[in-house]
Amino acid sequence: MRSPGDALCTLPCRPQVAEAGIREIEGHQDTLVLGARFAKWRAVIAIDDHRPSRGCIEANAHALARYAALCQEAGLVPVVEPEVLMDGDHTLERCREVTAECLRAVFDQLHVQRVLLEGMILKPNMVLPGLTCPHQESANEVALATVKCLLEVVPAAVPGIAFLSGGQSGKLASARLNAMHARSESMPSPLPWALTFSFGRAIQQPALGIWSGQEAHRSAAQQALLHRAHCNWAALRGEYTVAMERN
Repeated sequence: MRSPGDALCTLPCRPQVAEAGIREIEGHQDTLVLGARFAKWRAVIAIDDHRPSRGCIEANAHALARYAALCQEAGLVPVVEPEVLMDGDHTLERCREVTAECLRAVFDQLHVQRVLLEGMILKPNMVLPGLTCPHQESANEVALATVKCLLEVVPAAVPGIAFLSGGQSGKLASARLNAMHARSESMPSPLPWALTFSFGRAIQQPALGIWSGQEAHRSAAQQALLHRAHCNWAALRGEYTVAMERN
């Protein structure tokens, strides 16, 4: 059974591809009649000491905003996904700088395109060090950097933020999401938007690895998927612990 939404396009950092993707979205005006209720567009932002360029950020932000406006015009809820990639040896601080710059550009363009913020979902990356960075911050440090960054740039009108996993392991993604919710409990005021997850690999990969296309492994794979879902549900309440993981 198809979900009531679809991921329409992945947008590399090239304006020519951005324009082609927008034309694809413009051809999906009948998706509401077919049962769709939301649509997602992912913009991929590579990061190093010199990237992304300002032109790359602006091109992606503009295309994401046009996509969101077209979705709302068609009666769909846009899931706006600007993803700063984990690939590389960049520091957490470098990721924070780029993530903040990208999100500012996205919301500037959403305003220009007159997108109703109350009618969209943001699907960003967490603020993380690169996969090959020598120093890997703790879950609490990642949570602090991520929440601080979002509070600085994401308007309170946005109803929800659903994190992508972006190559994190299932355990790390759960631990970091849990740390955000545990930290929010001690803050003087509640966060203005709901924080949740829209993990792909971090919730599916363990099950896919067990299954490996073998019918005999189906039940074990289903249990692995259920386990990861349960761990992330606990993380949303700040109740996830390493003890929940099983070998």
